[in-house]
Amino acid sequence: MTRKMRRWMAAGALATLAAGTTSSALAQAPAVAGPAIEIEPKAPAILKGTSDRLAAAKTLAFKATVSEKSPSRLGPVLACTSRYDVVLQRPDKLRVTSPGDGAATDLPYNGKLLAAYAPATNLIATMPAPATIDAALLQGFKTASIYPPFTDLVVADPCKAIADGLRVAFYVGQATTVGGTTTDILVFGNDDVLIERWVGAQDRLPRTMRAVHLGDRQKVQHEMVLEDRNVDTTLPAAAFTPPPVAVSATYAVGAIYPAPPPETISVNENGAAYFIAGSAWFKPSYGANGMFYTGVPAP
Repeated sequence: MTRKMRRWMAAGALATLAAGTTSSALAQAPAVAGPAIEIEPKAPAILKGTSDRLAAAKTLAFKATVSEKSPSRLGPVLACTSRYDVVLQRPDKLRVTSPGDGAATDLPYNGKLLAAYAPATNLIATMPAPATIDAALLQGFKTASIYPPFTDLVVADPCKAIADGLRVAFYVGQATTVGGTTTDILVFGNDDVLIERWVGAQDRLPRTMRAVHLGDRQKVQHEMVLEDRNVDTTLPAAAFTPPPVAVSATYAVGAIYPAPPPETISVNENGAAYFIAGSAWFKPSYGANGMFYTGVPAP
């Protein structure tokens, strides 16, 4: 038996476990780390090269097409596909726009504000946000169950999530049919997930990833294809500004209102709280009858 065959058998064993397990203990209890099955030094070295390249990028833009394949009620596997347009500027700016399939969404984060905009209904929800991309993503997950599938690629340390508890990692070889360039193929995993990744042999940027979560009883297979990658390019100043929401009325500077328009979003500028509705700005104040809102020029 060759070493390459042993590698594939090790990966196959994990893949079989991911696809066929019905153990209630695996599905319900936290995974317990076991000994490493096989760690080939070349594979972690390439993983670290990708992590270092992504972490060092001051700006990053890419398009991600994500496909999830799972069994249907009739038996055959069906695929659900989504697309994400992503731009980021470290350490505190990120925008994720999804034009479909499904409802279109726009999720801008500018270091102060995290917003979720639905173009179809022209509605926006906002919340004050922490000062880093990592913290904003964690807040979005905890408060609104927002978890982009490429999160591990945009956080400050892209390698940490998979490096902790790594059980299998090996180098398969090279391919020239993925991403329009020569790629290195890796297989790696821990107790939670098994991943196959194609990485650019020269630029160390990921092209395609396939993953199976080992505890998923539905046997969902995830695939992500990354295209239009741009590293350290200049991004426009408005790249991370929440979209304006149409306002049905005209509001005058200096006028006082008992409540802001329903379309407003809250922001903090230079330590002061404001509400924005389209191009109109309002400053909240307290008076004898409670809170009121004054139309003000944009700061």
